[in-house]
Amino acid sequence: MRFDVVTLFPELFDPFLKVGVTRRAYSTGQVDVRLWPLRDHADNTYRRIDDRAYGGGPGMVMLVEPLERALAAIRQDRAEAAPAAPVILFSPAGTTLTQSRVQALAASHGAILVCGRYEGLDQRFIDRHVDEELSLGDFVLSGGELPALTLLDAVTRLQPGVLNAAASHEQDSFSDGLLDCPHYSRPETLGDDAVPPVLLSGHHAHIAVWRRERQLELTARRRPDLITAARQAGRLSRADELYLSKIRL
Repeated sequence: MRFDVVTLFPELFDPFLKVGVTRRAYSTGQVDVRLWPLRDHADNTYRRIDDRAYGGGPGMVMLVEPLERALAAIRQDRAEAAPAAPVILFSPAGTTLTQSRVQALAASHGAILVCGRYEGLDQRFIDRHVDEELSLGDFVLSGGELPALTLLDAVTRLQPGVLNAAASHEQDSFSDGLLDCPHYSRPETLGDDAVPPVLLSGHHAHIAVWRRERQLELTARRRPDLITAARQAGRLSRADELYLSKIRL
């Protein structure tokens, strides 16, 4: 799997690729991340990659030509070493990134990630080359580097052998469409707060039921939209529905 990242700030990625549990995937090449500094593809003395917007207004717009040269270089390089990949732009206008989209990317050959800055990209580059626009939510960041790092982390942790326990990501929030259940560790008691007795019982079937019920309850209280979506997708059992009917929201 390979991700090519077009960015004005490649130095933001270096520490991320060297720390945490995901670093193993990057150091071994299991997830190949290649950085393409956009200024390397500018054709003027000042390495300029932006200019004022037609029609006036504040802020600068990233130019088409440096972006197209960077994309051409990536595609030429990938043609020799990796399968073709979609071009993804991080943008407030994009579709919100979800766990299901992350799972799909985790099973793919990767993507070309374009990190915008300033007021955004010249629309002609988007119209010509971008296959998908993604957003982290209804807020604005200074650039696409943080969303790119977020996507890389989310995709990489799903790769085989990256997490210490292979089933860890299967219990993550959103993996089955719902939020995760609460978790506890040592000490067994913390002042007046104790670990729920069922988790100390060693009875795996009872523990599984308790976790499922807490998962349903937390999701119903905080993200009822996820309950609705799970119901529409047929992911809720009769036992799930029975428990949900007893919850007072």
